[in-house]
Amino acid sequence: MLAGLVEASHLSAIEQLPALVEQHAAHTGLYDALIYLADLQQEVLRLLTGRGANAGEGADPELAELRIDGTLAGRAFQDVRVLPKPGAGGGVDWWWVPLLDGTERLGVLRVSARAADERTQENMRHLASVVALLVVSKRSHSDSYARLVRTRPMDVAAEMQWNLLPPLTFANEEVVIGAALEPAYEIGGDAFDYALAGERVHLSIFDAMGHDASAGLTSNLALAACRNYRRQGADLIRVSEGIEQVLIDEFGRANRFATAILAELNTRTGVFSWVNRGHHPPVVLRGGHWITSLQCRPAHPMGLDLGLPVTICSEQLEPGDRVLLYTDGITEARNSEGREFGLERFVDFIIRRSADGLPVPETLRRLIRSVLQYHDGRLQDDATVLLVEWHGAAHRKLRL
Repeated sequence: MLAGLVEASHLSAIEQLPALVEQHAAHTGLYDALIYLADLQQEVLRLLTGRGANAGEGADPELAELRIDGTLAGRAFQDVRVLPKPGAGGGVDWWWVPLLDGTERLGVLRVSARAADERTQENMRHLASVVALLVVSKRSHSDSYARLVRTRPMDVAAEMQWNLLPPLTFANEEVVIGAALEPAYEIGGDAFDYALAGERVHLSIFDAMGHDASAGLTSNLALAACRNYRRQGADLIRVSEGIEQVLIDEFGRANRFATAILAELNTRTGVFSWVNRGHHPPVVLRGGHWITSLQCRPAHPMGLDLGLPVTICSEQLEPGDRVLLYTDGITEARNSEGREFGLERFVDFIIRRSADGLPVPETLRRLIRSVLQYHDGRLQDDATVLLVEWHGAAHRKLRL
């Protein structure tokens, strides 16, 4: 099944994937396979039909879209576990199997089986793993995929931003990284980045002046400059100075600027190092408590060229610690009465959902839902959060 599916996929586009999966899954007694992919905001699961340029075109309306909250398919997606759909005669009508690329949740696979033994369920998981890899390999050059996972039109600034950002989730034995970004379809000046190099993890979050295409250009340029300088081996101070120079060269002094936290985590020692370019300080959570905000003398926002010295600071983390980086759109979102969501509410939400045993990606998905609800469904500023959890030497099992 798996060998045939991979071989057949080499010269196929994402539109051919549903038919290929249906054909090859039958070799191991799996039938009626349907591929559902999560939308950009992770609110619904949408059926990949492979018909037409919209990927979901021609789907049965009852099957075309499923809510993530309140459905069995959505629960399988949220909890990242295989769930059976009980049948009328006491058997199982079908199974919902999460589609994961590493730890990035792509959607779910619905599949029927004539048997419900352990070997069959193992085949389901293997099939879902390969389907996820094939989706990821084909989505970057597919307009059909982009249309399927969007529930409304996207502006140009957001189009630029989403094509530059890394996946919202990453995990290995040492760290879990999760991110969330809203408003998904009208992103202005927010951006985040992370990357691994040996035992070091780079993390950065940016907030550019404004909320328009120009702000998007500023944050995109800052992010690209950050990657360029660090890939040349520059330290955090030099990276931030390099970003500032690039912004000044492009826009002139004080015309466009961005605040940022640029950080590195040594996954062997747990030392977290960072520089603050006029941004909100990161927060450290330990053992279900907010233990500190990481204070470091801030330099001016990049692009203002005020000549303030850039200081690098360090903090020793303990295994299990979580560090939160965020933009003011999270904490300063106001409700109809003018009250801010606030830093305490934000941190308390993360702590409570973590105590519930939710994985990092689901915690952040629910955080964004809560912020949007608090702000009557529409934000006036970008709201971004980047979370890293350090596992330490214990290499404990990922809850993903």
